[in-house]
Amino acid sequence: MQTFWKKTLTIVLVAVISFITSIGAVAYLVKNNKNVRAVLLNNSTPFAQAVPAGYAPEGVADVIDFTYAAEQAVNAVVHIRSVQNAKSSGRNREEFDIYEYFFGQRDGRQRTPQPRVGFGSGVIISTDGYIITNNHVIEGADDLQVSLNDDRTLPAKIIGTDPFTDIALLKIEATDLQTLPFGDSEKLRVGEWVLAVGNPLNLKSTVTAGIISAKGRGSLPGETDRDKISSYIQTDAAVNRGNSGGALVNIKGELIGINTALISETNSYSGYSFAVPISIAGKVVADLKEYGVVQRARLGVFMISPQAAKEGYDNEGGRRIAPDEKVKVLEGAYISEFAERSAAKEAGLEVGDVITAVNGVHVKSGGELQEQINKFRPGDKVKIEVDRYGTVKSYDVELRNAQGNTDAVAKEVEKSSTEVLGAQFVELTDVRKRELGVDYGVEVTSTTGGGKMQSAGIRKGFIILTMNNERISTQEDIDNIVKPILKGSSEDKGLFIRGFYPNGRTQHYAIDLVD
Repeated sequence: MQTFWKKTLTIVLVAVISFITSIGAVAYLVKNNKNVRAVLLNNSTPFAQAVPAGYAPEGVADVIDFTYAAEQAVNAVVHIRSVQNAKSSGRNREEFDIYEYFFGQRDGRQRTPQPRVGFGSGVIISTDGYIITNNHVIEGADDLQVSLNDDRTLPAKIIGTDPFTDIALLKIEATDLQTLPFGDSEKLRVGEWVLAVGNPLNLKSTVTAGIISAKGRGSLPGETDRDKISSYIQTDAAVNRGNSGGALVNIKGELIGINTALISETNSYSGYSFAVPISIAGKVVADLKEYGVVQRARLGVFMISPQAAKEGYDNEGGRRIAPDEKVKVLEGAYISEFAERSAAKEAGLEVGDVITAVNGVHVKSGGELQEQINKFRPGDKVKIEVDRYGTVKSYDVELRNAQGNTDAVAKEVEKSSTEVLGAQFVELTDVRKRELGVDYGVEVTSTTGGGKMQSAGIRKGFIILTMNNERISTQEDIDNIVKPILKGSSEDKGLFIRGFYPNGRTQHYAIDLVD
């Protein structure tokens, strides 16, 4: 009996010790953030080791903390208010009012057009007030107001714009401003955490988080311009109207992109947003500051994807082309044709070559090739690596500008409407209006020999009533009509003028503003 109790006591003691040991082990694992379940449960092999909770590759923190990046960004991101003044002339054809056509102006009063107001974001990139934003945020603006995160509001002037990348550079008069340092957008990896910082829907200093969901994204729906730079960073960080021009930052608080667009059928966030990489945007604003215009380097090639070339279709327009079954690689940019005065063609590249690297940097698509080339200026030399049906070749190419040479492009001096039309104008005084029996109009006081107005047959003394169906009362009205026509991309640059001579009937003239 004594032996029995002795054995029983021993078993109980061992059990108690084991229980205490287990409790201590669990407490240790929890304290040290270990995966308790993986240790306690039986693993598939006797040598399987517990994986710490939140395990990540070396150099990646167990817990992602966005607070530092957010604190750095919010004070460097600004709110931009853009105002486009209303024209003092009458409505255009799209605003035609059939009631007024038959019965005259409602209530006997002329309705006053209202200014157009838009909003967006921008990023301070220098302590003395240079700000990067989107071109579409400030395009056509007559007045720009920038609101800082400390509630100061300052006027801004436009230093330069680049519609091809949708980037613009502004300047405010201020000092000691908070800035965002540039990061390296080329080192971004799909799956990396990023923050979008801006003023969506006029909500000040809003921060959203997401990941990089794609790099080097090509043309977005609706983009048809072959010259437009398309190498977007795609993210799933939520952006909305007002985020345009704001910052895309990494968790270090570095600026890696300028938020530009979203794909949505409702004009609000629905999954994906797009940013211009800072490798492109940074070079653009540097050129705008130094030259007033972007020094855009060109390789002189038209590209499609290697897969599109192999299967026989143009991946831009969807049209069928002759398939190139000899293509050996599927990553890179397939040369489908050359531009005039092509730097690439003169260096020895051929149609059918697949460009795979620029200065040793691998490119997977035409978008990534554009991103690399746009870091350079005309006259810079780059090493282009191609795959020619399985054979790797390398060429030294001297990049050129759009004119086919290596000269720096000078900023075009904007001409006034007086210079463009070759005429001088004067507003009608109230007395002169009563004499002529009109409520609006301007008088042509002189014309220049060989000028567009004189060539069209318009002489001194002609009273201009409308241009392109818009009422004219001031020189500013003329500028507001002529300048957008000259800046527009449409080939149709016609100006239709209606007016009269004091001793004659109404006359109409058509002027082509194309030089």
